[in-house]
Amino acid sequence: MIHIPKSEYARRRKALMAQMEPNSIAILPAAAVAIRNRDVEHVYRQDSDFQYLSGFPEPEAVVVLIPGREHGEYVLFCRERNPQRELWDGLRAGQEGAIRDFGADDAFPINDIDDILPGLIEGRDRVYSAMGSNAEFDRHLMEWINAIRSKAHLGAQPPNEFVALDHLLHDMRLYKSAAEIKVMREAARISARAHVRAMQACRPGLHEFSLEAELDYEFRKGGAKMPAYGSIVASGRNACILHYQENDALLKDGDLVMIDAGCEIDCYASDISRTFPVSGKFSPEQKAIYELVLKSQEAAFAAIGPDKHWNQAHEATVQVITEGLVELGLLQGDVDELIANEAYKAFYMHRAGHWLGMDVHDVGDYKVGGEWRVLEVGMTLTVEPGIYVAPDNQQVAKKWRGIGIRIEDDVVVTKKGCEILTGDVPKTVTEIEALMAAARNQPEFAA
Repeated sequence: MIHIPKSEYARRRKALMAQMEPNSIAILPAAAVAIRNRDVEHVYRQDSDFQYLSGFPEPEAVVVLIPGREHGEYVLFCRERNPQRELWDGLRAGQEGAIRDFGADDAFPINDIDDILPGLIEGRDRVYSAMGSNAEFDRHLMEWINAIRSKAHLGAQPPNEFVALDHLLHDMRLYKSAAEIKVMREAARISARAHVRAMQACRPGLHEFSLEAELDYEFRKGGAKMPAYGSIVASGRNACILHYQENDALLKDGDLVMIDAGCEIDCYASDISRTFPVSGKFSPEQKAIYELVLKSQEAAFAAIGPDKHWNQAHEATVQVITEGLVELGLLQGDVDELIANEAYKAFYMHRAGHWLGMDVHDVGDYKVGGEWRVLEVGMTLTVEPGIYVAPDNQQVAKKWRGIGIRIEDDVVVTKKGCEILTGDVPKTVTEIEALMAAARNQPEFAA
């Protein structure tokens, strides 16, 4: 399985510390364990910022970065080894493992943080932290600061400036390294196989969760521990609900099914949407809208590249979709006026994409200084236009109602434009229909 190498984490910490003000300290906690019900925990997933800097997969840990510290700039507080707890909950790195396997210069027991961390903070002018994202940790941080302040009369020097770490760290995360792109390609490859499997398995009479099970099987088979987000399997009119989650309806002949799903590898997400006919054959109306969405996506790809701004891809999809809706008779009027009045939003109410990375809706500003951000090499994003004709839309002919279509791929900005990471899933009407027809002759997927 592909992973981010230890050297990359070291490079990131060094790059962050190079941006920090002199005589400062950065403090970042691991994600807390989330309780699912009573004493049962959710599967643990590390905080993305913490993971980005450390690669350390355990809870109850704190990263501390102290540029220029004589005894080592990277300090990690974590749980001690405990044979009894490890028997129940799994192995721990402990302090030796934190240094040996995760590159810490110094490692201390998390239970000793109240005694040790104030001494590391004391004398530093500025504290960088993820203020506001973890109320309990914010409270602990102020307790440590107040412990220093209480000794000011003895000569202790508390910090006098507190800065959100997000701005520096999230801008770093926006630019993906070669190692990150390699991991994201792997997540995309596994997710693509899952979408193909779902298309092959689809039959009238199954349920949405039947296809979700196929996705989960392929994710896990490929080595992914979990989906990157709650998978959406929306058939018929459910596809007009953008973040549909029930996934329990019957798959009916004549309906479309829209799947929005992707797995996560080493905390990096994939995010793919495909829409296909339950029966394996598009109706004329479904095909017309599908090909319009696909045409708009192709226009968006052409609008992505270095020196093009973030919103150009979205503007391209709006232009194509509005023109197409007029041609199909779903909108009436002058295209430019319809765009100016945002009439298309009755059918296309979301944006064409979002940043993608360790979070499926990844960090990073979309505007800088009030202007749309200019794309640069290494930025990764989704391209996901869609058209949704509400089942109760009385302004359109009945034959169009209840059709919901979204097509989504993941791309990375390259020197010449963009590379599509998720191109292994069939996307044209011809390709989808051929794949589904062939699957009906395969014993594995035969009814």
